[in-house]
Amino acid sequence: MLVYQDLLSGDELLSDSFPYTEIENGMLWEVEGKWVVQGAVNVDIGANPSAEGGEEDEGVDDQSVKVVDIVDTFRLQEQPAFDKKQFVAYIKKYIKNLVPKLESEKQDLFKKRIEGATKYLLSKIKDLQFFVGESMDDEGTVVFAYYKESATEPTFLYLAYGLKEVKC
Repeated sequence: MLVYQDLLSGDELLSDSFPYTEIENGMLWEVEGKWVVQGAVNVDIGANPSAEGGEEDEGVDDQSVKVVDIVDTFRLQEQPAFDKKQFVAYIKKYIKNLVPKLESEKQDLFKKRIEGATKYLLSKIKDLQFFVGESMDDEGTVVFAYYKESATEPTFLYLAYGLKEVKC
């Protein structure tokens, strides 16, 4: 299994269990999330409670919760939304912190292509949700989520150059 870690914070942000599509010249990875239900598993063990003197419901408090699989799996932490000015300030700081950690051949490509990815994200800024990894390092890679037109499940956007592939 492959896990993708944030180059800046070391947080696990994605794995190969979630297929991605490269967009914006490979700068962004697009990953489809799914709503899943946790808890409240009703297990029928074949017993008849009324024949055994039990009540219909013995007061077990099973509560189900709907979560997004990617957010839950990688314990992503939602952050307050950025406006355009805050987003541009974040990207500038992100570039400054990330470039020294990239291999030299990737540095030039990253610098050339980040502008297109930034414009793409800025075009969706009002629809984006913002997440960081479990450590909540606000200087790490931000994961973006939004709902495509008429979609009921979120699409996540990852800054690909900010991820490091690790074999588990």
